[in-house]
Amino acid sequence: MAAGAIRKARAVLVLLALALVLTLAGPFSGDAHAASRCTGRKVADLRFSTGNVQVYRSGGYLCAMTYAKHRGPLRPMAVSIQARGSRPVVKSGLHRASVGPVRTHVGHRKVWIKGAVGRGKVSKAWSAFGG
Repeated sequence: MAAGAIRKARAVLVLLALALVLTLAGPFSGDAHAASRCTGRKVADLRFSTGNVQVYRSGGYLCAMTYAKHRGPLRPMAVSIQARGSRPVVKSGLHRASVGPVRTHVGHRKVWIKGAVGRGKVSKAWSAFGG
């Protein structure tokens, strides 16, 4: 075999091995952070046509995650918490199943919770100390 043919064969084998490793690892969905979840007491489950936002409270902090109703192809997803008088804490991007968590200190202030999956969305003013 010529040296050029050997190099081509090696390159093909390397590409095949890389494809196998990526296949076994699973597709990249942008959900790498989905393994981390909110902790604390669940205080709200805001449902909408394409998913829901779950809100948890621990001390003076709120944590929220948006979940798709059905896992599917990559699509725009978002979750945010904004305490009155503060800037919103937002996570968004293309995901398959969930986005978040977002955490922020809210104390006893009112908050605005938002979530979206594809074209469906929820936006709700919410009292951090009662619902």
